[in-house]
Amino acid sequence: MSESDDVKESTDRDARAEISDAAVRVAMLERQLEHAQKLCAIGELTGTTTHEFNNVLTTIINYAKMGLRHTDAETRNKAFEKILAAANRASKITSTILAVAKNRKNRHEPTDLVSLVEDTLLLLEREMNKYRITVEKVFQPIPEIRAEGNRIQQVLLNLLINARQAMPEGGRLAIKLSHDAETEMVDLVVRDYGSGIPKEKLPFIFDPYYSTKTGPDESGKGGTGLGLALCKRVVEEHRGRIRVESAVGKGTAFTLKLPIYKKSDAQEPGV
Repeated sequence: MSESDDVKESTDRDARAEISDAAVRVAMLERQLEHAQKLCAIGELTGTTTHEFNNVLTTIINYAKMGLRHTDAETRNKAFEKILAAANRASKITSTILAVAKNRKNRHEPTDLVSLVEDTLLLLEREMNKYRITVEKVFQPIPEIRAEGNRIQQVLLNLLINARQAMPEGGRLAIKLSHDAETEMVDLVVRDYGSGIPKEKLPFIFDPYYSTKTGPDESGKGGTGLGLALCKRVVEEHRGRIRVESAVGKGTAFTLKLPIYKKSDAQEPGV
């Protein structure tokens, strides 16, 4: 081998090493970005659920006072039932927020998507009511999916908040779950009946830093263009797919296709 060949081989090795290092850095930055977005979402949820907690605490305090004022068993039992129901609701809210915050990387488990959707809606209930959004649920019987629950929940939060923002005057939000037995996938559809996305913008909505939003709405939430790009990456890392259909003035529908959990999955790494 000539000296020039040695130099070329050495240069090629260095170039491959640089490319490999760059890929590692990009992957690390993507994870950090996803973590930062999760912290942002948790911060927004904490602000939203603080108001809900105040309502729960008010209920508990009022019924505790009622129980103290009355000595008859019927009134006290009613007070205890209301206090217990309110406390259970508060417990559900905190456990759901903790589940979103939990950092469980590379562990795909059998996950109940119905519960995941219900828990996510619980966190957003006050916001949906505030902006006059009616949520319609059409849930067919579905098997468990193979997923990192907290990461799929982040995708759900992003899609639901986007749907709410697309209907500033209020409107209807439909969530559908179904099982595609042929492909062994569960389909999750989040469909709003809001402003819609122009046809020329649709091909770019999953691109990093691309946003169809012009700025923060009255809730203070704007668009960074990062959300849908990360949603797509999370879904694809779950061996799933995400697609969008939209028409201006008619609304937008996002469909997630997520693989069901199979016993053979338990033998795979990361499960």
